[in-house]
Amino acid sequence: MPSYTLDAALAPDTPTEPPSFTDPARPRLRGLSFHQCLLAAFLLVTAVLGGAAAQAMFALEHVAQQGRQASQDAAALTAQVQRLAERTVAMERSARQFLVLDDASLRERFRDASQGARDAQASLAALMPDATDQPLFAEWQAQADAAWEALQGAGRARPAALKRLTPVFARLHRLNELLAERGQQAMDRRGDAVLAELEQQRRLITGLVLGAIALAVLLGLGFGRWLLRPLRHVEAAIERLGDNRFDEPVTVRGPADMRRLGQQLEWLRQRLAALESDKTRFVRHISHELKTPMASIREGAALLRDGVAGPLTADQAEIVRILGDNSAALQRQIEDLLHYQTLASGSQQLQRRPVALHALLQRAADAQRLLWQARGLQLRVQAEPCTVMADEEKLGIVLANLLGNAVRFSPPGGAITLALGQGGGRVAIDCIDAGPGVAAEDAAHIFDPFYQGRHQAPGARRGSGIGLSIVREIAQAHGGRCRLLPSERGAHFRLELPHETTV
Repeated sequence: MPSYTLDAALAPDTPTEPPSFTDPARPRLRGLSFHQCLLAAFLLVTAVLGGAAAQAMFALEHVAQQGRQASQDAAALTAQVQRLAERTVAMERSARQFLVLDDASLRERFRDASQGARDAQASLAALMPDATDQPLFAEWQAQADAAWEALQGAGRARPAALKRLTPVFARLHRLNELLAERGQQAMDRRGDAVLAELEQQRRLITGLVLGAIALAVLLGLGFGRWLLRPLRHVEAAIERLGDNRFDEPVTVRGPADMRRLGQQLEWLRQRLAALESDKTRFVRHISHELKTPMASIREGAALLRDGVAGPLTADQAEIVRILGDNSAALQRQIEDLLHYQTLASGSQQLQRRPVALHALLQRAADAQRLLWQARGLQLRVQAEPCTVMADEEKLGIVLANLLGNAVRFSPPGGAITLALGQGGGRVAIDCIDAGPGVAAEDAAHIFDPFYQGRHQAPGARRGSGIGLSIVREIAQAHGGRCRLLPSERGAHFRLELPHETTV
């Protein structure tokens, strides 16, 4: 008889070592790493906020400079207006003294005062560039020239010259007042312009800051989504590997180190898929090889029990009975194992067609009617008409396993509920019994193959522990899931089918 070992069942092309990503013979992945991308994202967001802050600082500095310049011009204008008024008073005093005393030095003093007044006027003209103010400066110059001409041609007619100077200086003083008023108005306009510029810069800075914050938030969300997407892919891949789903390749896009991690997970998927295939092939071969000798043992025990080899003593009959019972139990275990392997390997191959779930639940209940009636159980089926696209045969196996466990663990006279519900784009089938339930320490492993829980039905044959594994395989093949829900008493299993399977 040929013998099989797990090592001999390994496929020759199975990847036994993880790929070396530092091997120079392999193409190196180019691009930034996750940490470099994260740093670049922080730097870009910082640059956006820093640019907005720098622009705001420059704008405020510009407004402050304008404000300082306006203050300096206002001070200079006030000083020049005061200087012009003082020079005009000095001109009038010198002119009157000259006409009274006829002293040439007084006329020179008038000329010096007049020159100082003209310098002050020139400074005012530079500070008051408005064209409407220029006639005042021209008139002031004309009046000053008229006063000098009156002094030059005074001669002996000093009283007449003095009389002519009186309206001239009166006009000069009036022009000084007008220039002071115009200067104040010019400074007021400069102040208003500075305030308007300040308000405009405030609005600009506000818009700039809000825009920078919005852009920073968008950049943060964009970079966060781009950087977290490969992490979600890795998480989903690990979850699939944990659920023994090796059919979908692992593809991780993004930074170079995340792509390398995706390649390592892909290698791990291939390795686990190969090991799962090897395990399935090994179990199938061993099971088939055990069936023949086990059948021979059962047949031999039956022949001995029937007395074909001669009558048996009471002790021999008891030994034959024990041999027959245990060989039958062992053969059932082998058949269950083969059945599990067949269903697990074919669970992904579905023959989808419209299935009336409410009718399927009723058929599952009727199929086990003798079992639950013999135990005095009450079975309630609560289902509204509902049709889904599914494999009817495999869903029937799921319901048979769930209902079989409920019948097995429910105490005599207990109640079992099969309920069908719809909501949230999903179809849910609940199977609730009144048995001892699932121990808390068993809940995480209840769907693992060959796992035996701590709570067993009294007097019943111990199961193989593969029924719920088959349920999970078929549920996942349909794109749904089966889970154990918390329950105060008994076990509460829920089978969920996604919205896309609903007709």
